[in-house]
Amino acid sequence: MISLLRKLFCGVWWYALLSVGAVQAFAQEVKVGAYHFPPYAIKPETATPGGLLPELLSALNSSQTKYHFSLVPTSVTRRYADLQSARFDLILFESPAWGWQSIPHQSADLHIEDAEVYVARQEAGRDQRYFLELADKRFALYSGYHYGFAGFNSDPDYLKKHFKVTFTYSHDSNLLMVQRKRVDLTIVARSYLALYFRDNPEYRSQLLVSEREDQVYRHRALLRPQAPLDGAQLRHLLDDLKDTGVLMPLLQRYQLSMHGDSATSH
Repeated sequence: MISLLRKLFCGVWWYALLSVGAVQAFAQEVKVGAYHFPPYAIKPETATPGGLLPELLSALNSSQTKYHFSLVPTSVTRRYADLQSARFDLILFESPAWGWQSIPHQSADLHIEDAEVYVARQEAGRDQRYFLELADKRFALYSGYHYGFAGFNSDPDYLKKHFKVTFTYSHDSNLLMVQRKRVDLTIVARSYLALYFRDNPEYRSQLLVSEREDQVYRHRALLRPQAPLDGAQLRHLLDDLKDTGVLMPLLQRYQLSMHGDSATSH
């Protein structure tokens, strides 16, 4: 009797294992590009990438079996070329002012609210008027990013010629440079700054955050024309996550919210 039960259990276990493998085998692979863009994607080139994107892809994979979404690391400067060469099928969290309008693509509005703000050192007598004039300020900028004050021109030679800039690959380093008076300003996403203050509450009183926005994100998903799914299908999957109560708590963990109704464009 025990032997029969053991055989029955093993049979059920192997059937379940094969069923999972079969679902994964028949799912269409969708490769999603990612570069370091906290809090949306954090160190995607590592074995344990963080941020919103890995969690969102996991939620998409758990919610349906037609597609399997996997993360492909890229860089801030190479990402559009990688999309065109089909190194990956789509990339999320891209705003229209960032220079991708001329490449072949489909897109879907993500309806995620966020913006970038200026951050300065808090000093006696300093207030919001400090952010009105930027021409004489020393900036710490993330290399390769597009900034509104510079007309979204990310070319380092252009930025060095027209502004006083220092480039890094770390928002934390940029904020530290502001605190140590090595620069006057840095620019970070409002969502990132909220998480930074949550983890480092002692710095909140040391930094002055602008009410003025350098840019408001108009985040879209970019898909190559021959991607396994189109913008409308991706938007439908995201709407399903929203309707089932999965998406909003996920966004809220990263200090993000949504606006408007679902929409797509091509």
